[in-house]
Amino acid sequence: MPEPLHIAFLLFPDVTQLDLTGPVQVLSRMGNVTLDLVAKTRDPVRTDALFDLHPTATFAEVPRADLLCVPGGFGTVAAMEDADTLDWLRQVAAEATWVTSVCTGSLLLGAAGLLRGYRSACHWGSREQLAWFGAEPAPERVVFDRNRVSGGGVTAGIDFALALTAAIRGEAHARFVQLSLEYDPAPPFDAGSPERAGAETVARYRAMVEKFAPGRAETVKGIAERLGF
Repeated sequence: MPEPLHIAFLLFPDVTQLDLTGPVQVLSRMGNVTLDLVAKTRDPVRTDALFDLHPTATFAEVPRADLLCVPGGFGTVAAMEDADTLDWLRQVAAEATWVTSVCTGSLLLGAAGLLRGYRSACHWGSREQLAWFGAEPAPERVVFDRNRVSGGGVTAGIDFALALTAAIRGEAHARFVQLSLEYDPAPPFDAGSPERAGAETVARYRAMVEKFAPGRAETVKGIAERLGF
């Protein structure tokens, strides 16, 4: 029987659900796992995919965990400005064996002061913002730096979780989980990075971000300044 592992995922409004559900699907198969979706209250949390996720615990109910994982999404900006959220991240990270993130969840870890001097991945559209929190932006899809592990944007959360499974349970088990999920990507288009998607598609993405989160980068920079970075 593998060692028991308690995993805590932060849940907040407007989270990108695949940032969370992709890693959950993988990490839940590590064996002897307890997994919580942790939010400020037990009220349903609306995701960016327009359906709700139901927290399994509140901040007060999960003061510690072996593995902390923070997903991203448009809701990260509001979460970065919430003192209770940042305090909970600091509390759990202080004793966690692994402190991890997917997509722009790394900015939340940064805002909590948990990435100073660490290399970290992030969604390509926000990656450089990590520097405002004392982190070193890294372009890799999965980044390990001591006990900090981060995945790039959204779908990278699956790769991140498989790599983390290998680090914790061994490569043989990670390969077994990958096969069990038939994770054998063959995307229909070579458009998964800004370098290959083409200028028109990149511009369309940036316009979408500005529509749904106007001034996002400036807001994040202001948060970093107010937090003393």
